[in-house]
Amino acid sequence: MDKNKTVEILKKYDFKFTKSLGQNFLIDDRVLDDIIESSNISKDDIVIEIGPGFGALTRKLLGKAKKVIAIELDSSLIPILEEELEEFDNLEIINEDALKYDFNNLNTEGSKFKIVANLPYYITTPILSKLIDYRNIISSITIMIQEEVARRIVSKPNSKDYGALSIYIQLYCNTSTVTKVKSTAFMPQPKVDSQVIKLEFLDKPKVDLINEEYFFKIVRSSFNQRRKTLSNSLKSLGLSKEDLMKSFEVSDIDPIRRGETLSIEEFALLSNNMVKIK
Repeated sequence: MDKNKTVEILKKYDFKFTKSLGQNFLIDDRVLDDIIESSNISKDDIVIEIGPGFGALTRKLLGKAKKVIAIELDSSLIPILEEELEEFDNLEIINEDALKYDFNNLNTEGSKFKIVANLPYYITTPILSKLIDYRNIISSITIMIQEEVARRIVSKPNSKDYGALSIYIQLYCNTSTVTKVKSTAFMPQPKVDSQVIKLEFLDKPKVDLINEEYFFKIVRSSFNQRRKTLSNSLKSLGLSKEDLMKSFEVSDIDPIRRGETLSIEEFALLSNNMVKIK
């Protein structure tokens, strides 16, 4: 393992970890380099880093990007970041909770920005949901998250990891796995391994939907009880049995299939036909 300066900074400032913030600092430089390479950062890019910690990744981003805006919740880390990165003039530090922050307030000079983050496990799903709402101003997200959640995000149909989260993210993004990261690459060590994944926003959703809210209602219902057939799991949508069966028929989808076997395109087709019929 190629260790970065994080360990010596921990000792220098006698830093005390805040367990409630899910603080696990990356100490492997090779993983940082993988994140930088996959992020595709250029001198034209403005990068938003969520949770910079002691600035190990921030320092590398600053050497690549036009500007880095680091959003850090832990106020005790702000003076450390300011001191350790004082030689850079392309850094802005914001002491805020990224889950509550309005990203429209960021000064990105009118261009889309890239997100890079080593996320605390407990905020992964809510922060991704939030960032998707800002997809008109974000071009890509490169994040390190819990391995189990990463597998769910990038998985395809007919996989045990494929589910509502997979479809939600893949409706708006191309997804790819960058690298796996062992728990030993962090201090303190988490109990599980991580993965770095990249999400690249599409210009428009992957499929055309008549009613996006209804589409997600169908998706959630299809995965609430994974072993149920679609004809059983979608009864809760309130369609008559006749209309439900007609929707399957015009969509050319066998009602005895399970939700985990349907592609996003098939879910979209079924959703659109249900909207037309109901």
